[in-house]
Amino acid sequence: MKPTGIRLALPVLLLVLLSSAGEKHSMDDLPLNRIQIIGSHNSYKQAIDPGLFHIIKYMDQSLAQSLDYNHLSLTEQLNMGLRNLEIDLYADTKGGKYAHPRGLKWEGGHKPFDPSGEMNQPGFKIMHIQDLDFRSSCLTLSDCTRELKAWSDAHPGHDPVFITVNAKDDRIPGLTKPEKFTSFVFDALDKDLLSGLGRDKLLTPDQVRGAYPTLEMAVVDGHWPSLTFCKGKFIFILDERGRKREAYIEGHPSLQHRVLFVDAKAGTPEAAFMIVNDPIKNAEKIKHWVLKGYIVRTRADEGTTEARKNDKTRFMAACQAGAQIISTDYYRTSNVFSSPYVVRFDEGGYLRENPLLLDWNGSPNLLASH
Repeated sequence: MKPTGIRLALPVLLLVLLSSAGEKHSMDDLPLNRIQIIGSHNSYKQAIDPGLFHIIKYMDQSLAQSLDYNHLSLTEQLNMGLRNLEIDLYADTKGGKYAHPRGLKWEGGHKPFDPSGEMNQPGFKIMHIQDLDFRSSCLTLSDCTRELKAWSDAHPGHDPVFITVNAKDDRIPGLTKPEKFTSFVFDALDKDLLSGLGRDKLLTPDQVRGAYPTLEMAVVDGHWPSLTFCKGKFIFILDERGRKREAYIEGHPSLQHRVLFVDAKAGTPEAAFMIVNDPIKNAEKIKHWVLKGYIVRTRADEGTTEARKNDKTRFMAACQAGAQIISTDYYRTSNVFSSPYVVRFDEGGYLRENPLLLDWNGSPNLLASH
């Protein structure tokens, strides 16, 4: 008796296997930690007024050079495809602390700073360095969340946007003394983000932790939500350590009921994101943490140095180490000095599947979840 059934089944099976091999899976099915994106550093930053910049350059040429960059509006960056932004926050619970930057008094002929008086109102303010580098495309956190929400509403189903947050309160001699970030101030930050964006537009630590005892246990067990689940959402990460990180965690173990993730130590209950600024010195650490299940943010350039030299060594190291979030000041070429330096993936654009977490045939690498 001839095995005709087997002979008929084999070609069908072969067709199925060939079809499956040629079919590319959708990025939307990937867990959040298996993508790689490019975003901007100090995303709000505008150029320092020429007169003030000349004074800074006279006092400290190296500092002036490191500050000589600027960005498009948040909306324009998001429209380009960037999916990581960064904001620097200063607390101002009474209002008016930063309404009259000292740098405006040191130069003449400057453009208006805050014609609508927003800086006089209580609430978080956005700038790089008080009194010196204070020009921002959105002066306040309220401005920022309004802009983000408007863009998100106009682009329903957009890919998730990661936003790193620096809580700035270091004292700089001769400049306005910042207000300290305490647990109470961080409570106000959570409240402002919730009211400004709405809970439905936020991915929070509680959602990632789910039923796991700690956030870290969920992360190393591969419990990151899919890109589909994260569509239309913003993910905030507090880029602080020491006193400020502890103040944010205080009373919220595993970040229960908090809005922001934190840059926590590996193995601690709050660990999910790692901020590692130098991908060359820390390449092996980054790779280890990514494979363990954490999401790592690093930088492709700093202080205009790489851009002036057209040096992509740092960017290439970040890509190869598998850092999921790579920030840059140069998603477009400089409009200050002549250089071809620009940071994009080889495929073009600012978002792709993370190459570290792929097998040779393009299948997700199971090591990343275990």
